[in-house]
This record gives sequence, structure tokens and C-alpha cells, in this order.
Amino acid sequence: MTVKSAIVINPSKVLDMDERRRELFGAVADAGWPEPLWLETTPEDPGCGMARAAAAEGVEVVLVCGGDGTVMAVAGELAGTDVAVALIPSGTGNLLATNLGIPRDVAESVAVAITGKRRRIDVGEVDGCGIFTVMAGMGFDAAMVGDTPDSAKARFGWAAYVATGLRNLTRRRASVRIRLDGGKWLHRRASTVLVANVGRLQGGLPLLPDAEPDDGCLDVAVLTPRHVGDWLRLAGGVLLRRGNDTHGLETFRAQSVEVQAARDEPRELDGDVIAPARQLTARVRPGALVVCVPAD
Repeated sequence: MTVKSAIVINPSKVLDMDERRRELFGAVADAGWPEPLWLETTPEDPGCGMARAAAAEGVEVVLVCGGDGTVMAVAGELAGTDVAVALIPSGTGNLLATNLGIPRDVAESVAVAITGKRRRIDVGEVDGCGIFTVMAGMGFDAAMVGDTPDSAKARFGWAAYVATGLRNLTRRRASVRIRLDGGKWLHRRASTVLVANVGRLQGGLPLLPDAEPDDGCLDVAVLTPRHVGDWLRLAGGVLLRRGNDTHGLETFRAQSVEVQAARDEPRELDGDVIAPARQLTARVRPGALVVCVPAD
């Protein structure tokens, strides 16, 4: 079957652009597809304009060669369309790819785009900030992301977050209130609140093991540890998959989530820091994005 495709690639995530281009073009040619569009992101445009250009050309599959931030930018433009997104993991976290079982090997991930199946997944949408495919966060996680240098991420991968995470363990908890699907406000003192579309974090950590990207809901994790000992107990509970029995962790599920804090808090979408604020309001867009996933 002949399929019109495009490649949106983030040059900052690839060591040898010429080699990557030969590899991708060769795999597409071997499948009998026409030569794809080649669209490079820029510091000013992380992929939004490239995705729009691909859609305007009638492309059926967009291969995204970058990290979760590049995927988020492309997905923000293609959500609500029938254009499929194929993930070619090249970033630090690659959490959407990890949660969907997409291999990190370039040839294997391209094979998923060509021979795999199409799956409609949900995306989350944050008021005034755009969409996310993995998760939105407010508090500790966003502070950790913001404090981790790009150079460290490039050198050490997801492990680069460990050092900055340790430095932020003693960060003062915030007074927050949370409302799910317009219900009653829940009051907590939390280190972080995560609104997630998928459940696994860096290193495959199963924070929300029951989360599914196509269940029409967002999963919410409220982390409330007070000190380092609490963080260690929380980590142990997560690894043992104790769910809401985990000390310092509460989980919820909803289609819309409102989080309000008593002070400005750092925030992030899919690992990209956004402006600090006292509020994070998210809702699910069920089945909005078509992705290529392994056939099995």
C-alpha cells in the first residue's frame, strides 16, 4: 500500500542528521512508499508549523523523530484529524513511546509505522497552554524538569533527572485544592499534582499502572510526602504497585481536573516547562489522536 508520509525531526535530538536521514528514507523506500517530506524543527517552532505543513500536503503518516516535547507540538496540530503520528524516539524521556511499547531502535520504530496498526488515543488539554499526550504537572516534578540542564539530559538521558530530583526532595509542599469533574473541592498539602494520560514515568516507574491512553479519562496523582523518608516509602509503594495504599500517594480518575494552589507553582507539559501559575485546569479529549503502535 502506498502511503504519503512526512518526517518531522528535531535536529537537537540527533547526533548525525545525514545518517538519520539516510536511515529513515531508506526504510520508507523499502516499504514502497513515496519519498517523504523532510521537515526540521527550529528553536522558534518545536514542530507545530511542520505538522500543519504536512497536513496541508495531504500526508497520511507523520514520523516524529524527537522527544516528548516534539511529539506534543506535532500532536497539538494533528489531534482531531485522521493523520497518524509515528514515534521515532530520540529524546530523553520518550514517555509516550515507552507507554505504547514503541522500541527505541530507529529501524524497529519505523517498522511500527509501516507494518503496525493504528490506535486512537486520548490527549489532555490545559487551559491556555495547549495539549499533552503524557502528563501535565504542577509542583515538584516541574521544578525538577526546569532545574535539569539540557547538557545533562543529552549526556545521561532520564538519569539526569535524579540529581535535580534529590535536590528538590525537601522543597516545601504547597496548599492546594483539587476538583474532579466539577465535584467538591479536595484540600491537600502536596509536593506535586500530576494529571496523566499514561502511567509510566522515566525508567518505567509505574506511578499509575491502571492508566490507559484510550480510556476517555485522565488519571490524577497527588503526591504528599513531607520528608526524605516519606519519599522513600512512596517509591517503594509505587514499585510494589500498591496504588492508593501507597504512603504519600493518592490517585483519582476524571475527565476534567482543576488544581488551585495558594502560591505560584512551577508547571510542565510532557517535560516542557510552562509559566508558573496558581492554577492548572485540564480536560480529556477522548480518541483525538491517531498513533502507530506495534501490531501485537
